[in-house]
Amino acid sequence: MTTLRRRTFLVGSLAGASAGVLVPRLANAIGYPFTLGVASGEPAADGFVIWTRLAPNPLNADGLGGMPNANTSVEWQVATDERFTAIARTGTFTAVPGSAHSVHVTLTGLEPGREYWYRFRADGHISPVGRAVTAPAVGTSPELTMLFASCSHFEEGYFTAYRRMAEENPHLILHLGDYIYEGGATTTKVRKFAPATEISTLANYRVRHAQYKTDPDLQAAHAAAPWLVVWDDHEVENNYANLIRNDSSPAGDFKARRAAAYKAYYEHMPLRSAQAPNAENMLLHRRVRWGSLATFHMLDTRQYRNDQACGDGTKVCPAADDPARTLTGTAQETWLTDGLRQKLGTWDFLGQQVFFAQRLAAADGSKSMDAWDGYTANRTRIQNAWDTNGNKGTVVLTGDVHRSWAANLMQSYQSQNRVIGTELVTTSITSGGDGNAADNSLNPTLNPHVKFFKNLRGYVKTRTTSTEMRVDFRAVDKVTVRDYPVKTVQSYVVEANNPGLQAP
Repeated sequence: MTTLRRRTFLVGSLAGASAGVLVPRLANAIGYPFTLGVASGEPAADGFVIWTRLAPNPLNADGLGGMPNANTSVEWQVATDERFTAIARTGTFTAVPGSAHSVHVTLTGLEPGREYWYRFRADGHISPVGRAVTAPAVGTSPELTMLFASCSHFEEGYFTAYRRMAEENPHLILHLGDYIYEGGATTTKVRKFAPATEISTLANYRVRHAQYKTDPDLQAAHAAAPWLVVWDDHEVENNYANLIRNDSSPAGDFKARRAAAYKAYYEHMPLRSAQAPNAENMLLHRRVRWGSLATFHMLDTRQYRNDQACGDGTKVCPAADDPARTLTGTAQETWLTDGLRQKLGTWDFLGQQVFFAQRLAAADGSKSMDAWDGYTANRTRIQNAWDTNGNKGTVVLTGDVHRSWAANLMQSYQSQNRVIGTELVTTSITSGGDGNAADNSLNPTLNPHVKFFKNLRGYVKTRTTSTEMRVDFRAVDKVTVRDYPVKTVQSYVVEANNPGLQAP
């Protein structure tokens, strides 16, 4: 994708005023407001969401980004070409102080399966240009290039992997959680958090999100393609469960903290109004169709879960097998299993957060209580829903663990009798620092269904057709040094009618 420099963009706007492109005005009562870049998300066959937030001083401690306490009109344009000579849609959005002057425009009436470009203007300033893609029409199954990532710790490294994702020119990017981290600043990392203290208020969550969005590599990834986002725990607090705070978290009203975190998350993501928070709740799980090729079931594994069994951690815990325990909550489980039984496309992709396959940590049967191993009956019911329906192309997409993994999903992990799906686990963007390429945590004796592990930072690239998915685990050797190249460290093929990992 070619990126227009701002100077070229402005000159083109002035020269093309008669074609309906945005022309800079001369008011400039506020400073340049598009410091957080632009983003698109939630692609459908007829449109998508475009996003920005006005913040001339994004790190102001009050969380308001240096904007006046007044509504601001924001003009937007969507075009079929990068130079905006063919305008498809245009309009005005009113950004309000109560939403931190964030902008969410939902586009409809566009053509399926094609590229569009978009931009904004406010107070005489023009934003960078972003690229978006509409989903293909139902009944068609063109090839999909999709990337997914998770776990971007601002202090622990540079976001080079986001830059490399932008350079892949994908149709779609998924972020599977831990987009921000809530902790306080340290003195030993390559960058420093703002604010310096652990965040727990709306103002502080807004500042932390804004700090992330000022990163040029992250801005490039958002501008390159539409995103589908779901959270994990660090968008609020490490290992929280429903309205139960982590025992080590600061004392206080956790319901108010979660409400603040959810509101700030929505304000900074290209989400539809259906996902707007309601007090401490936010309906984030949703389904997105990609023609007849694939259905994305985007899950929320934090908001509705029971508390981690046996006090959390990695251990032997018979309570983890209690049929009443739930990671998804009853309503989300029903929504998911009903969707799987509809089999709307060749592939079903479950975009979610924590390790899905069984993963024994020791011969005594110790497992992570924060992962699906802590909620085994919930996992079994979901697996049975797709297996008994004959969904051969089910792939679980996972983040959270700061390592690359790949696993076959088994009908029974005890007997290892039959492969019924595939799990692909992306490593982190930066969390954990540079990693260690020599590290090897595979244990084929304990976990014969787990086939791959790598401790480097990066993301996963997939190219999916109606017959197969080609998977590349992409990695950078260092994140404590800027601008490392990306490389493929492992590849697989997953066949649409033959679940499990195959050699490429």
